[in-house]
Amino acid sequence: MANKQTFLGEFEHIVMLTVLSLGDDAYGVTVRQQLRDIIGREVAIGALYATTERLEKKGLLTSTKSGASAQRGGKAKRYFKVTSQGIAELERTKQNLEKLWGLQAVSQTI
Repeated sequence: MANKQTFLGEFEHIVMLTVLSLGDDAYGVTVRQQLRDIIGREVAIGALYATTERLEKKGLLTSTKSGASAQRGGKAKRYFKVTSQGIAELERTKQNLEKLWGLQAVSQTI
């Protein structure tokens, strides 16, 4: 059996791209806002955090917590960053999608 490679799901892919685009301002609320504003997708915070945890386990994202603030009811923000492995995975996914979109049968159908 060949090595089983993990592939990014659609939601994982867009979450990682959103985190990359937000840079140092990538935390739950800003990621949700960006997804809503840019692609019109409403995302439950629980779904977002489940996805970021899965991406962390895969080594594609890291997260750090800021200090708790009174404005946030004593809760800390959880900031996300795409790892170098995550960037490589995004590139691989992009290349694979471009190959598939370049297939003549797909191009002629759309």
